Amino acid sequence: MTHNQTVGSLGESLALDALRRRGYEIIEQNWHCRYGEIDIVARDDGSMVFVEVKTRISLKFGTPEEAVTTHKQARMIRCAEAYVAQHALKEIAMRMDIVAVELTPGRELVRLDIYPNAIQG
Repeated sequence: MTHNQTVGSLGESLALDALRRRGYEIIEQNWHCRYGEIDIVARDDGSMVFVEVKTRISLKFGTPEEAVTTHKQARMIRCAEAYVAQHALKEIAMRMDIVAVELTPGRELVRLDIYPNAIQG
């Protein structure tokens, strides 16, 4: 596993814990389709939630939130549409959240912010 994969995996683990504490029901992790990957699929307050987790140990290249580019958002929307089609989900409320995780170089948590409905599509 590469350094970036290790950091990303730690960020996803921290995100899962935070989402569960907030009452999200985790359905799937790392769901893949031909358009890419959805980090976390969950249910929250009657909605299907597709979650993008971004983790950074340095702000040299920007914040975790800034890493969710318009290109990444478009891919996530396509992935969510593929998930809905594959699972025959109809008439269900959906949203896309971002979880931003910032760690020290020693991998200690600096901050974890959850942005509900951060991606519009």
